[in-house]
Amino acid sequence: MDEERVKEAEASSFLVTEKLGVLMKKYALPCIISLLVAALYNIVDQIFIENADYLGSYGNAANTVVFPLTVVALAIAVMIGDGCCAFVSINLGGRNRENAHRSIGNSIVLCVVASLLITIFYFAFQNQILEAFGGKVNQETFAYSKEYFRWITAGMPFYMFGQAMNPVIRSDGSPKFAMASTLAGAVVNLILDPVFIFGFRWGMMGAAVATVLGQILTAFLALWYLLHLKSVQLKKSSFCLKGNIIYRFLSLGVCSFLSQISLVAAMAAINNMIRQYGAIDPIFGQAEYAQIPMAVVGIVMKFFQIVISIVVGMAAGCIPIVGYNIGAGRNDRAKKLFIYLLAAEACLGAIALLVVELLPGQLIQIFGTANESTYYTEFAVKSFRIYLCMLVPACINKAAFIYLQSLGKALLSTALSMMREVVFGVGFALLLPTFFGLDGVLYSMPISDILTLLLSIAAIAYTFHALGSYPKKGSEVLLIS
Repeated sequence: MDEERVKEAEASSFLVTEKLGVLMKKYALPCIISLLVAALYNIVDQIFIENADYLGSYGNAANTVVFPLTVVALAIAVMIGDGCCAFVSINLGGRNRENAHRSIGNSIVLCVVASLLITIFYFAFQNQILEAFGGKVNQETFAYSKEYFRWITAGMPFYMFGQAMNPVIRSDGSPKFAMASTLAGAVVNLILDPVFIFGFRWGMMGAAVATVLGQILTAFLALWYLLHLKSVQLKKSSFCLKGNIIYRFLSLGVCSFLSQISLVAAMAAINNMIRQYGAIDPIFGQAEYAQIPMAVVGIVMKFFQIVISIVVGMAAGCIPIVGYNIGAGRNDRAKKLFIYLLAAEACLGAIALLVVELLPGQLIQIFGTANESTYYTEFAVKSFRIYLCMLVPACINKAAFIYLQSLGKALLSTALSMMREVVFGVGFALLLPTFFGLDGVLYSMPISDILTLLLSIAAIAYTFHALGSYPKKGSEVLLIS
């Protein structure tokens, strides 16, 4: 037993000795790719849908309607997975193998149960859910939404399992495998999308089936890895639910949940404001153009999702490093890593900002404009330039939220995330259109990010002070108790 513990400790001890830059590259890069690939599932669907002449902006609007509902499932999955990842990393740093293997087993059970429940719920209330997210903007969009949603829901258990286990695999010291499993599923989706949409002309069903088949592959690869963990070994006792274990890792993952679920609330508000104020717009109030604002804003959100996937990947990739170092009493390394992360996120935001401000026309062409009116392109260019004009603060905010979570400061991280996504995000999305019409929807995001940045600066200053005051030994007790 002693020899086994020594080997397990050596498997992760490099987290307190290796250079931080090397560790960021080792952990963050695979995480970024994993999240980018996950984001590209829906984006790839949208690109092929828009370029199919028999679907066009109607299909794209339907994709926008369904997208938030996949984020609900993702929110539950990442709460379980990210929370377990942080908890496992802290316990491995503190040499507590018992809590580590039990948390992984409990996370598997929770994910399976949650995915089955949400699948049943989606099938039972399909029409009401789609209507709540703006699906009835017109008859064609609603019909396409139902077709796409039905098949996406069928694959929900596989999607949630793959997404939840991805950070667990990273916490075991295998970020490359986590990346490869997600990438394999995305490749399947990328290959099958054009076959099903253009070859078989299966329409929205084809896009959804291609996505689900990719998710099934990712889920099975994750399952294989769980049977070959390196740092701990799963036992029958791992799957016996323990309330205190579940509470501890879910509390660490609640920020990930709220950051996703609050995004859903914001998207629901935005979709409904688009439908309401688009109906009274001189151009988009006409039946043949009614779906354009929803389709365009959905595309802009997808580009933002690409940027945020990189942001979250950088930050989430640091979770095992931070947790292990805090557990080992190396707060100085955790503090230095935070500085590196904030600088990298700010640079990313600046690059993305230049792209959306200088090349909005080229971005919208990726999603196909050949079959669309000039109103489509004009609204798309304006949407990119206004909605995403505060990308630098947005990147810094998201990085701060996740880093606080990795330190075990779930309450502070959650409070900041809720302020950004619910108080500001939903509030301004509902308020500003009453003054500025459809443009008010676009202004809601940059205003929310500016105000949130002020709060994030205070949280960052507090965190730097706290990292200098944690006890050097037994830090994991402070963080997870």
